[in-house]
Amino acid sequence: MDALNALIADGGDRLWTWIILPVLVVLGLYFTARSGVVQFRLIPEMFRTLTDKTPRDEDGRPQSVSAFQAFTISAASRVGVGNIAGVGTAIAIGGPGAIFWMWAMAFLGGAASFVESTLGQLYKVTDKDGFRGGPAYYMQNGLRARWMGVVFAVILILCFPLAFSSLQANTISATVSATIGVDNAGTWVAWVVGALLAVLTALVVFGGIRRIASVTQAVVPAMALLYLLLGLVIVAMNIDKLPEVFASIFSQAFGLNEVVGATFGMIVMTGVKRGMFSNEAGLGSAPNAGASAAVTHPVKQGLVQTLGVYFDTFLICTITAFIILVSTPDLANATRGIGLTQDAVVGALGSWSGVLLSVIIFLLAFSSILGNYYYGESNIEFITRNPRTLTAYRVIAVAVVFLGSIASADLVWSTADGIMGIMALVNLIAIALLSGVAFKLLKDYTQQRRLGKDPVFTRDLLPGVTGIECWADEASVTGPIDIATRTREHAKQL
Repeated sequence: MDALNALIADGGDRLWTWIILPVLVVLGLYFTARSGVVQFRLIPEMFRTLTDKTPRDEDGRPQSVSAFQAFTISAASRVGVGNIAGVGTAIAIGGPGAIFWMWAMAFLGGAASFVESTLGQLYKVTDKDGFRGGPAYYMQNGLRARWMGVVFAVILILCFPLAFSSLQANTISATVSATIGVDNAGTWVAWVVGALLAVLTALVVFGGIRRIASVTQAVVPAMALLYLLLGLVIVAMNIDKLPEVFASIFSQAFGLNEVVGATFGMIVMTGVKRGMFSNEAGLGSAPNAGASAAVTHPVKQGLVQTLGVYFDTFLICTITAFIILVSTPDLANATRGIGLTQDAVVGALGSWSGVLLSVIIFLLAFSSILGNYYYGESNIEFITRNPRTLTAYRVIAVAVVFLGSIASADLVWSTADGIMGIMALVNLIAIALLSGVAFKLLKDYTQQRRLGKDPVFTRDLLPGVTGIECWADEASVTGPIDIATRTREHAKQL
């Protein structure tokens, strides 16, 4: 097993070093330049569109989930193990300098996230619960390459609802075991935690996207606020060490870290991999959530999902890094993953905080399981609409949560890294080919905003672009109730 794990880990490292990283950097720079640094320039718009009113149907009901609910679904997947265990792993392997590269790739990745989520909205389709879409859909409808969409969908299903959800469950189990003083997973504690997680997951996922959205809308803001408050208390207690922390992050980002033996390449690679695992920018996962929203212009979800990247990395990951680094850990002998963060929290606040951190990790990881599940469901329905297949998928997704709680995580981590790299590469190729369409949408959005309008897109605004199933006319986009209101307001202005 150790040999297999080493082989998979080595193959994943080579894939990231020689293919994924160069493609990420080049495309990130290209998207940033072509969009006029959209990920910075339109930050105010990101917050404005986050609370956008949801278009309604003829009966006055929301057409689908809201922009904010789509944000929380994607945040539910983003904000999880990667923000606590992943950041701890990055610091243990690459030292404080790895955090700088997490920040840098979040900024570049923001442009990629904008492009992929805008395309996800443009090429979305309708279903019984509202809308669904994502990379598989823009590969099929935008590139006319269904085979590519199927390949992506299969990889995503293996990666998120299976591998990543297993990791989230394993982290919950390990944290609970450590909190009550049990040395390792696989004991009765892990079995009990696994069974409880499986039941809770089943209760939510068998209720469909609207139930998932309702749960994540409540859980994600609560868990984020609780974790941020915990981190701010620890940082405030060690405020005198903050300048030293910033200095170590920047000074060690560009050279050898003697403490952990990390070279420059290792520091960069660790920051990029752990950062992408956490914020998912360019990975092709967030567009699945973004496409489910009912909005009046595709660019709105492009902006909202870019904000999600910042929320994940610049807030949640950064507070984890500060929690660890202000405690001045012994990085030379540090435990990778969740243990480093746990030790820092308990060391700063006392043993009681271990219980609080366990609750936070449970909320983080459980919401990630729900987000991961929805990504898989959207792609299952892309491959087949057979209801039996969807039911079988739900059963498997619940079973994986249970099994992940009692299994060893080492092999799953290495496998997930490799699968994530392949998935990212397929998606990056697709959005590179379709990026021109996203930039046309951005131009239309900014022109409408300059005229003081709340932007509304219809597919006739993109003549020559085929494969767009929704966005037929203004009434279908804004809803009959909203268009009547707009007509009255326009008449008053005249």
